[in-house]
Amino acid sequence: MSNIMTDSVTTGTEVHTEAEQYKASNLHTDATLKYRTQHKLRLSYMPWLYWRLKPKQREWAQAWQAQLQAYLQEMETVIIHGDCFIAPEAKLFAEPGRPIVINSGSFIAADAVLHGPITIGCNVGINHHVTMDGGRQGITIGNHCRIAAYCHFYAFNHGMAADTLISEQPVSSKGIVIEDDVWLGAHVGIVDGVNIGAGSIIGMQSVVTKAVPPGSKIAGNPAIMIGKRRL
Repeated sequence: MSNIMTDSVTTGTEVHTEAEQYKASNLHTDATLKYRTQHKLRLSYMPWLYWRLKPKQREWAQAWQAQLQAYLQEMETVIIHGDCFIAPEAKLFAEPGRPIVINSGSFIAADAVLHGPITIGCNVGINHHVTMDGGRQGITIGNHCRIAAYCHFYAFNHGMAADTLISEQPVSSKGIVIEDDVWLGAHVGIVDGVNIGAGSIIGMQSVVTKAVPPGSKIAGNPAIMIGKRRL
């Protein structure tokens, strides 16, 4: 009799322990998933952190990015070379003949809107809420550039003839080129036909309407030279 009771108590204890372990396991899984969801959001708005992840975190982040980037390359004319980060909240539109090419080490943060043709060099940072439209001639961004939040580039323009409705004006496109090692502050606007020389810095809220010589510091609306980065 005592053996049966002992067995019963032991069995009950084991069941209780297994239930606690199951509950603890689920709580751990839920906490991990909640943390991961928040971490993905953090990466979307601060993508440079992607390359600083610890190996265990980098494992799931790479799988997440691989799935997202495969989808983009299947649905749009997006070409991705090497190790890049693209926030799922970013919007990339690249019809045939208007590709978006992204090279290794570059990132595109959340709420950016890119419409090709656009070519992005290596190690380029495109921060949140940046807008780019390549028009017909495209936007080319060199290597090691940093594009701060809310910048906007439009590689096309509308006519302004007084005798024609704005909605019926012809559209022209010359293209925009940003050379290597350029830093654009937040809210910088770049109009069609502009070339920004290598090593230049553009102050926040500037509107760039003409070519910028290499190594320049410019600011204002319209932007003007305020100094040289490289003498």
